[in-house]
Amino acid sequence: MKRLLIVDDEQIVREGLRAILIKNFPEMKIEEAKNGKLAVEKADLFMPDVVLMDIKMPGMNGIETIQKMNEKNPNYKYIMISAYAEFEYAQSAMKLGVKDYLLKPTKASDVVHTVRKIIDEIDKEKQSQQESLLRNNALQKALTIVETDVVTQLLFDHVHEIHLDELVKLLGTPMTSEKFVMSILLPQSSENLYAEIKQRVRNIGNAWVGALYGRQIPIIVFRQKEDSFRSQAITLAREILSVSKMMDKTGWFVGIGNVCDSLDKIRHSYQESLIATKNTALPVKYRFYSDIPMEDKRIDGYNAKKMENKFFDLIRNGEWQEIMKEVTELIGFFENKGVNLIEAQQRVLELLWIASRVLNEIGVVPDSPLYSFQVKDFRQLRTETNHLFNRMWQSYTDYQNQVEDDTIKQIKHYIIEHSHKEISLDGIAQKFELSPIYISKLFKEQLGINYIAFLTECRLEKAKKLMLDPEKSLKEITYEVGYQDPNYFSKVFRKTFGKSPTEYRRTLLGTKV
Repeated sequence: MKRLLIVDDEQIVREGLRAILIKNFPEMKIEEAKNGKLAVEKADLFMPDVVLMDIKMPGMNGIETIQKMNEKNPNYKYIMISAYAEFEYAQSAMKLGVKDYLLKPTKASDVVHTVRKIIDEIDKEKQSQQESLLRNNALQKALTIVETDVVTQLLFDHVHEIHLDELVKLLGTPMTSEKFVMSILLPQSSENLYAEIKQRVRNIGNAWVGALYGRQIPIIVFRQKEDSFRSQAITLAREILSVSKMMDKTGWFVGIGNVCDSLDKIRHSYQESLIATKNTALPVKYRFYSDIPMEDKRIDGYNAKKMENKFFDLIRNGEWQEIMKEVTELIGFFENKGVNLIEAQQRVLELLWIASRVLNEIGVVPDSPLYSFQVKDFRQLRTETNHLFNRMWQSYTDYQNQVEDDTIKQIKHYIIEHSHKEISLDGIAQKFELSPIYISKLFKEQLGINYIAFLTECRLEKAKKLMLDPEKSLKEITYEVGYQDPNYFSKVFRKTFGKSPTEYRRTLLGTKV
C-alpha cells in the first residue's frame, strides 16, 4: 500500500487532488499539509512514498520544505506543483530529488499519469533492491565456500593458477605480508561447534577458516602490526578455546605454526602447527611450534624437521612402499650411529604420529600409533614399527576400497548437474561422505586436474552456449552459470579463453551469422 502526502496552502487544490487520487488509486493512503512546516512534521510520522509539493506557499516555500525533508529522509519522491510562470523554478528543483512536475491548473489525467509513473518507478527500485539483497546474500554464502576452498588449495597443495589470485581478491580480507597457521583439534563428534568457532575467529581478527577435516580445523591468520605475534596468537587461541568452557576440555588443543612471509610458504607453517599438537596433555591447551624443546642430544646427519616434512608429503600421496623404506633405513641409521634405543623409538614414534595426523585429515581414522611395550633391541623396533605402519596402510587401503570404482564418475556428473549452484569441495565431500582432500586427490590422480578447474570448465562451457542467445545479457549469464560477481566471471573467462566475454561473444555471433 503506497502513501502519498499532498502539500498545498489552498484547500480547494488539496481536496481536488485527493478526489482524483482516491478515484484512481483506491488502495492509496493519503494525508494533507497546508504549509511546509506541517509537511515536515507530518512526514516524520506518515513516511510518504510520494509527495505532491506546491512551490509557492506562505512561510517555507516548496524548495525549502524539500530541503528540510531531505535532511531527515532523502528517499521521498517529489512531484512539484507549479504555475506556468514558475516553470523554470520547478526545473531547478529537479536536482533536489524532484522526479516530475505538474502545471496549474492541473488536469486529472496528468495527475494520474504522473503519480502512476512515480509509483511504477518506486516498485522497480524496490524490486531491484530486493534482487540486489538476494545477490549479496548469495555472494556472502558463496564467499564462505570460497574461503574454505582457498584454505584447502593453499594448505594441501591443490592450487589452481587461474583461481587463487582472483579468489583471494574476492574474499576481500585485508592481507598482511606475514601470516601463520593455527590447527584446532576438537573432541570427537563436535561438528556442531564449527560455526561458533568460525564466528569467534571472525570477531577477533583477519583470518581464513578452513573446513573441518576429521577433528581438525586449519586457520590461516594474518599478522596484525599493533600486536606481537605471540600476543595475537594467544588471544585468538584463548577465544577459540573459550567455546569449550561449558564442556570437558579433553580433546581440545591449538597448535601454532611459525610466521611466514608469503602464501607460497604457508604449508610449512601448517605442518608446524600440526606438530605443535603432538602433546595434547599439556595443562595449557595451546602450544607454539617454536616452544617445542630441542632434543638434548643432536644426532649427527639426522634432520628431524626435514624428515617430518618429507613424511607429510609421502603420506598425503599414499606412497607406502617409500614410507616403509624410509623408516627401515632410518632405524638402521640410528642403530649404526649408536643412538640410545629409547630415543630412537621416540623419534620413530613422532613420525608415526605425523602419519596418523595426516591420515586423519584425509578422512582415514587409524588406530592410535602406540607401541604396546618398550622394545628390547633394534630388530624388535623394526618389527613393531613395520607392524604399526602396516596397520595404517591397511586403514588407508580399506578407506580407498570403500570408494566404488565409479565414484569419480558420479562426482563429475554431480558437478555438471549442479555447477550453476553454490558448490564447494566441502559440500561435495558431505554429499558423497568422503574427505574433501581425498576427493581432490581423486581428481588429480584420475583426471589430472583440480576439482575447481573442472567446475570452472563446466560453468564456462555453459556460458558459451548461453552467449548464443543475443537476448541474454552477460550479467544474466553470470548469475545463471553460478557466479555471483560479473567482474570475477569476466576475469576467469579472459584467463581461460584469452578474450573477454564481450569479445568472445562478438566473435561467436559474428561467426554464426
